Amino acid sequence: MWPWPHGRRFHIEMTADFRNSAVLRAKGNHFEAFEVGKRFEHHWGRTLRHSEAALFSTLTLHFNPLYFNREYAAALGHADTPVNPLMVFTLVLGLSVEDLSEAGGAFLGVDDLDYGAAVYPDDTLTARSTVVALRDSSSSPMMGIATWHTEGFNQKGERVISFVRTNMVPRLKPREVAVQ
Repeated sequence: MWPWPHGRRFHIEMTADFRNSAVLRAKGNHFEAFEVGKRFEHHWGRTLRHSEAALFSTLTLHFNPLYFNREYAAALGHADTPVNPLMVFTLVLGLSVEDLSEAGGAFLGVDDLDYGAAVYPDDTLTARSTVVALRDSSSSPMMGIATWHTEGFNQKGERVISFVRTNMVPRLKPREVAVQ
Protein backbone atom coordinates (compact mmCIF):
# COMPACT_ATOMS: atom_id res chain seq x y z
CA MET A 1 0.00 0.00 0.00
CA TRP A 2 1.22 3.46 -0.90
CA PRO A 3 0.33 6.67 0.95
CA TRP A 4 -1.91 9.06 -0.96
CA PRO A 5 -2.90 12.65 -0.13
CA HIS A 6 -5.81 13.04 2.32
CA GLY A 7 -5.16 9.69 4.02
CA ARG A 8 -6.34 7.46 1.14
CA ARG A 9 -4.22 4.54 0.07
CA PHE A 10 -3.81 2.79 -3.24
CA HIS A 11 -2.37 -0.56 -4.17
CA ILE A 12 -0.31 -1.43 -7.23
CA GLU A 13 -0.46 -5.06 -8.22
CA MET A 14 2.10 -6.38 -10.64
CA THR A 15 1.33 -9.61 -12.41
CA ALA A 16 4.99 -10.49 -13.05
CA ASP A 17 8.18 -9.46 -11.33
CA PHE A 18 9.88 -7.24 -13.93
CA ARG A 19 13.27 -7.97 -12.40
CA ASN A 20 13.07 -11.55 -13.73
CA SER A 21 12.92 -10.26 -17.29
CA ALA A 22 15.67 -7.63 -16.90
CA VAL A 23 18.88 -8.35 -18.77
CA LEU A 24 22.12 -7.11 -17.25
CA ARG A 25 24.48 -5.61 -19.81
CA ALA A 26 27.96 -4.26 -19.45
CA LYS A 27 28.08 -0.48 -19.90
CA GLY A 28 30.40 1.11 -22.42
CA ASN A 29 33.38 -0.32 -24.24
CA HIS A 30 36.62 -1.57 -22.77
CA PHE A 31 40.06 -0.59 -24.03
CA GLU A 32 40.34 -3.70 -26.20
CA ALA A 33 37.25 -2.64 -28.22
CA PHE A 34 39.04 0.42 -29.58
CA GLU A 35 41.42 0.62 -32.53
CA VAL A 36 42.88 3.72 -34.14
CA GLY A 37 40.61 4.88 -36.95
CA LYS A 38 37.46 3.18 -35.61
CA ARG A 39 34.45 5.51 -35.93
CA PHE A 40 31.41 5.67 -33.67
CA GLU A 41 28.16 7.26 -34.87
CA HIS A 42 26.56 8.11 -31.55
CA HIS A 43 22.91 7.38 -30.87
CA TRP A 44 19.74 9.38 -31.47
CA GLY A 45 20.83 12.97 -31.15
CA ARG A 46 19.18 15.63 -29.01
CA THR A 47 16.87 18.56 -29.74
CA LEU A 48 17.54 21.64 -27.61
CA ARG A 49 14.65 23.82 -26.39
CA HIS A 50 14.53 27.53 -25.48
CA SER A 51 13.67 26.73 -21.88
CA GLU A 52 16.59 24.41 -21.22
CA ALA A 53 19.04 26.75 -22.98
CA ALA A 54 17.94 29.65 -20.76
CA LEU A 55 17.96 27.44 -17.67
CA PHE A 56 21.48 26.18 -18.43
CA SER A 57 22.87 29.71 -18.70
CA THR A 58 21.05 30.75 -15.53
CA LEU A 59 22.18 27.73 -13.48
CA THR A 60 25.80 28.13 -14.60
CA LEU A 61 25.65 31.88 -13.80
CA HIS A 62 26.50 32.70 -17.42
CA PHE A 63 24.64 35.99 -17.63
CA ASN A 64 25.68 37.06 -21.12
CA PRO A 65 22.48 38.55 -22.62
CA LEU A 66 23.32 36.95 -25.97
CA TYR A 67 22.04 33.64 -24.58
CA PHE A 68 18.68 34.79 -23.15
CA ASN A 69 17.75 38.16 -24.70
CA ARG A 70 16.33 37.79 -28.24
CA GLU A 71 16.49 41.54 -29.01
CA TYR A 72 20.13 41.74 -27.95
CA ALA A 73 20.97 38.67 -30.05
CA ALA A 74 19.13 40.18 -33.05
CA ALA A 75 21.12 43.42 -32.68
CA LEU A 76 24.26 41.29 -33.06
CA GLY A 77 22.92 39.64 -36.23
CA HIS A 78 21.44 36.41 -34.83
CA ALA A 79 18.03 35.10 -35.91
CA ASP A 80 17.36 33.93 -32.34
CA THR A 81 19.23 33.58 -29.05
CA PRO A 82 22.13 31.18 -29.62
CA VAL A 83 22.58 28.26 -27.26
CA ASN A 84 25.41 28.75 -24.75
CA PRO A 85 28.53 27.10 -26.25
CA LEU A 86 29.29 25.37 -22.94
CA MET A 87 25.90 23.66 -23.20
CA VAL A 88 26.72 22.58 -26.77
CA PHE A 89 30.03 21.11 -25.55
CA THR A 90 28.50 19.22 -22.61
CA LEU A 91 25.63 17.92 -24.72
CA VAL A 92 27.86 16.60 -27.52
CA LEU A 93 30.32 15.09 -25.05
CA GLY A 94 27.35 13.48 -23.29
CA LEU A 95 26.14 11.92 -26.54
CA SER A 96 29.50 10.14 -26.85
CA VAL A 97 29.67 8.69 -23.33
CA GLU A 98 27.69 5.49 -23.94
CA ASP A 99 30.07 4.36 -26.70
CA LEU A 100 33.36 5.72 -25.40
CA SER A 101 33.70 6.18 -21.66
CA GLU A 102 30.69 4.74 -19.84
CA ALA A 103 32.75 1.76 -18.63
CA GLY A 104 34.55 4.17 -16.30
CA GLY A 105 37.98 5.69 -16.00
CA ALA A 106 39.37 9.14 -15.34
CA PHE A 107 38.62 12.02 -17.72
CA LEU A 108 42.04 13.36 -18.69
CA GLY A 109 41.09 16.45 -20.66
CA VAL A 110 40.05 18.13 -23.90
CA ASP A 111 42.28 19.61 -26.58
CA ASP A 112 41.65 21.44 -29.86
CA LEU A 113 38.14 22.62 -28.95
CA ASP A 114 36.64 24.44 -31.95
CA TYR A 115 33.13 25.82 -32.39
CA GLY A 116 31.55 25.96 -35.85
CA ALA A 117 28.02 27.01 -36.81
CA ALA A 118 25.94 28.65 -34.09
CA VAL A 119 23.38 26.44 -32.35
CA TYR A 120 19.85 27.79 -31.83
CA PRO A 121 16.87 26.51 -29.85
CA ASP A 122 15.05 23.68 -31.68
CA ASP A 123 18.27 22.55 -33.39
CA THR A 124 18.89 18.81 -33.15
CA LEU A 125 22.49 17.83 -32.50
CA THR A 126 24.15 14.53 -33.37
CA ALA A 127 27.72 13.37 -32.76
CA ARG A 128 30.39 11.04 -34.04
CA SER A 129 33.81 10.14 -32.70
CA THR A 130 36.92 8.58 -34.17
CA VAL A 131 39.66 6.87 -32.16
CA VAL A 132 42.88 8.83 -32.80
CA ALA A 133 45.31 7.34 -30.25
CA LEU A 134 45.66 4.45 -27.81
CA ARG A 135 48.37 3.77 -25.28
CA ASP A 136 49.04 1.87 -22.09
CA SER A 137 48.57 3.50 -18.75
CA SER A 138 51.88 3.76 -16.90
CA SER A 139 50.09 3.79 -13.54
CA SER A 140 47.74 0.80 -13.87
CA PRO A 141 47.90 -2.48 -15.79
CA MET A 142 44.07 -2.57 -15.67
CA MET A 143 43.72 0.70 -17.64
CA GLY A 144 44.52 2.02 -21.07
CA ILE A 145 44.39 5.59 -22.35
CA ALA A 146 42.22 6.39 -25.36
CA THR A 147 41.97 9.62 -27.30
CA TRP A 148 39.00 10.40 -29.55
CA HIS A 149 38.17 13.18 -32.00
CA THR A 150 34.50 14.07 -31.50
CA GLU A 151 32.40 16.21 -33.83
CA GLY A 152 28.88 17.53 -33.31
CA PHE A 153 26.48 18.43 -36.13
CA ASN A 154 23.14 20.19 -36.41
CA GLN A 155 20.16 18.83 -38.36
CA LYS A 156 21.49 20.49 -41.54
CA GLY A 157 24.77 18.57 -41.30
CA GLU A 158 26.76 21.68 -40.32
CA ARG A 159 29.56 21.05 -37.85
CA VAL A 160 28.85 22.96 -34.64
CA ILE A 161 31.73 21.69 -32.50
CA SER A 162 34.91 19.63 -32.73
CA PHE A 163 37.25 18.52 -29.95
CA VAL A 164 39.75 15.87 -28.94
CA ARG A 165 39.31 14.23 -25.56
CA THR A 166 41.32 11.69 -23.62
CA ASN A 167 40.16 9.23 -20.97
CA MET A 168 41.54 6.32 -19.03
CA VAL A 169 39.54 3.25 -20.07
CA PRO A 170 39.34 -0.06 -18.18
CA ARG A 171 40.78 -3.17 -19.80
CA LEU A 172 38.99 -6.52 -19.86
CA LYS A 173 42.14 -8.14 -18.46
CA PRO A 174 45.37 -6.63 -17.14
CA ARG A 175 48.13 -5.97 -19.63
CA GLU A 176 51.35 -7.89 -19.26
CA VAL A 177 53.75 -5.95 -17.06
CA ALA A 178 57.44 -6.38 -17.79
CA VAL A 179 59.41 -7.67 -14.80
CA GLN A 180 62.46 -5.52 -14.10
